[in-house]
Formats: sequence, C-alpha cells, structure tokens
Amino acid sequence: MDFTLTRPQKEIQKAAREFAKGEFDKETGLDYEKNGIYPKEILKKACELGFVGIHFPEQYLGSGLGLFENCLVAEELCSKDSSFGLALTLSGYGSECILRFGTEAQKKRYLPEIADGELFSAAAFLEPGQGFDFRKLKTKALKTNGGWTINGEKTLVANAGLADVYVVLCQTGDDSLPPEKRHSMFVVDAATKGLSFREAGRRLGCNMLPAADLVFENLRAGEENLIGEEGKGLEYALAYFRELRVLLAAQAVGIGEGAFKKALGYAREREQFGKKIASFGAISHKLADMATKIESARTLVYRAAWSFDNGILDSGLASMAKMVATRAAVDVCYEAIQIHGGYGFMTEYEVEHFYRDAKFLDLFCGSLPSLKDEIAAGVIGRTR
Repeated sequence: MDFTLTRPQKEIQKAAREFAKGEFDKETGLDYEKNGIYPKEILKKACELGFVGIHFPEQYLGSGLGLFENCLVAEELCSKDSSFGLALTLSGYGSECILRFGTEAQKKRYLPEIADGELFSAAAFLEPGQGFDFRKLKTKALKTNGGWTINGEKTLVANAGLADVYVVLCQTGDDSLPPEKRHSMFVVDAATKGLSFREAGRRLGCNMLPAADLVFENLRAGEENLIGEEGKGLEYALAYFRELRVLLAAQAVGIGEGAFKKALGYAREREQFGKKIASFGAISHKLADMATKIESARTLVYRAAWSFDNGILDSGLASMAKMVATRAAVDVCYEAIQIHGGYGFMTEYEVEHFYRDAKFLDLFCGSLPSLKDEIAAGVIGRTR
C-alpha cells in the first residue's frame, strides 16, 4: 500500500492549492462567514476546473476519479480557508446517494447540474431528538395511488434552503419489520408542494452553508422519486456515511494543516525576550505535537480513501479516519490559538474560525460516541 501521489494526483493537488490561493480572499471570506453568504461565484469557478464532482463518472460531467482525489481537493481547499473549503466541498452534500444507488434517470437529471454548480443538494436524515439512530424514524412515506405521501420533520439539514434537491430517508415499512428492511430513500425537489423550512440560525462554525429543519406535510412523491429499492434506505444511508466520513476527515486534515501553518508562521515572526518564540521549548514542542497529529490523521485518511476506491468497504476504518482527523483538527486549532496568545481570539488572525469549523466537523455526521460504537462493533466482531 503506497500512498505516494501519482503525477496526476500531484497536479490535482497543486491546481486546488493555486485555485484557493487565487480565489479565497480573506476579507470576503470573513464577511461571507459572518453574514451567512454562500460563495456561488467561487463555486462556479471551482466547477469549471472540475473540483466539484471530481469523483462522478465523465458522462455526468465528472472526471471519473475516486474518493482519494476528492479528498485531495478537500484537504487543499480547507487548508487555505476552512469556511470557503467546507462550503465548496459540501455543495453536493448527499449527491453520492444518487450516484451510488439512484436510477439512471435520476443520475442524468441531477448529477451533471451538481457537478456544473447549477444545482445544490442536501441529505435529510436526522430527526429531532434522535441523533444518528435511524432504526426507527418518525418521517413516514406511505404508499398511495401511483406514488408516496411523505409526512414528518428532519432537523439540522446542511444546505437546507439553498439546496435544489434533497435526499430524504423515510420509514416505509411496518414497525414489525427489522430496521434494515423498514426504510426507503427518496429524492425530492425543493419546489415540491408540501415541503417547508424552519431556519436553524447561526451556528458555531460552517456558517457559509445554511442549515434548517425540513417539514413534510402530505408531500406527494412519485415512484420515480424512490432511490434504489424499497426497504433498502438504511443500507444506503449507512453506506453513504462510510464515504462521507472519509471526505469529512480529509476536510479536517486540511483545516488542521491550515491552522498549523498560521501558528508556525506566527511563531517564527513573534519575538519575546529578544528571541523568536518558535525557539522556546514550550512552543516548539506544541508545534511538534501538532505536526505529528496532522500527519497521523492524513495517513489514516489516505488509507481509508484508498480502501474505498479499491472496493474495501470498511465502516470502522471510515469512522476511525473521521474520529482521528476531526479530533486532531480541534486539538491543532486549539494549540494554534494558544500560540497566538490574545491575538488568537481575534478574527483578523483567522485561527479562531478554523477552530470553529473544526468543531463543526467534530460533531457533523457522527459525534465521538457514535463513531466509537461503529469502530467497537467491527473490532469485537473480528475478535470473536
């Protein structure tokens, strides 16, 4: 298993780095993050260069590459600016459910426009008070003549209000059925009658992306809205999380790297008692720990992405990557603030919003306990 990047991968990495350097303006980013503005003009440029949907097949305007390359792009963009990076790399949130499990008609309808930046997508899985336990859902889709009627609520849906299309997990089977046969997945256009939104308000981090609760009131969906097979929604959702968590881990590695670079640059310039503070053991040891955490997380992320692309579908490994990378990002960003001292709390020095975005990733799509549950299930199963 060799993670030495190929020449094309190095070129993708370099292109993403140069794009971010040229397009991510600091003052614009601070304004957009403060006021909850999505950078649509920058997304369009990213799409023109093939950074969005890079893992989509070419017939859907992608580049036909893998999760590994998608992670390389996410890492570079988030390293330059965490808020811009998250906004761009989550514009197609949930679209992999259509890519991996959707019908050919669904793929042709949605994926090209997502890759082109014309459509935004979102995954609506979470429900109030539920966490990531999807065994029993309150959002129900009941079969009616020629389709389905959906009622219920989804909460804290990233991209909600901005998205043009939603991937929605619903209970379609009776409670007597086992969870793996009880749920189905649907694709729902935002303009569909019966769908409304409640804004979630400003969050700690990731504020260029909106978030809202979705309310379904007798929403009518046709058979063409069903993703894959009826009763396989939970299977599809868990498979999607396996892929998504690796991408989120790559974003976290980028955020940690970005905060580390800012802390290193500051430590090399800042003087105390006639010396650069980087020469002090207390600071240099912090930097050593930060670099080690980032490199350890990157290695695990690359392994998880490589495994996915090679058909090794390991949910435990994906959860390990997210757990290690997001914790590393939070720890590194915290230390970056400490190294900056009082300046670390100031918006101008940027590390504070890296920290906030790192914490968002730490909680998004699986908090620490839920990730440990996933990892433990695999470990215990292997040792029996």
